[in-house]
Amino acid sequence: METKETEIMATLPAVRPILEQIANKWAILVLTFVCDKPQRFNVIKRRLDGITQKALTETLRRLERNGLVARRVIPVSPVAVEYSITKLGRTLQDPFAALYDWSVTHQSEIEKAQSQFDAFATASKGCGNLEGNFEGPTA
Repeated sequence: METKETEIMATLPAVRPILEQIANKWAILVLTFVCDKPQRFNVIKRRLDGITQKALTETLRRLERNGLVARRVIPVSPVAVEYSITKLGRTLQDPFAALYDWSVTHQSEIEKAQSQFDAFATASKGCGNLEGNFEGPTA
């Protein structure tokens, strides 16, 4: 019987590209915004502070290509496009909710770890050595 690690390593070449696209900087947020109801491109863009038009277009195309969102052209003048989550995309709601809940639960611990790491890195930089033994946050 294969171990979990062996199983993961065997499936990694096929799964990795999918995970990279789903865990993309903007993909989770875009999927979240189209979960409740279809959204027009510009509405999504306004809600995602800092996203460029190019980045949003690329993200939506990847999600559409992977079957996670559907694109619908609305025949108005000027032409509008709206995006909605697909049945397959909806299957990500529970994993995303779990990830969000985990993030909220552990936010202070993560911030503490970041502060400790940054302090260690700053102190080590003065010595010209970042190869020290940073142990992570203390309990």
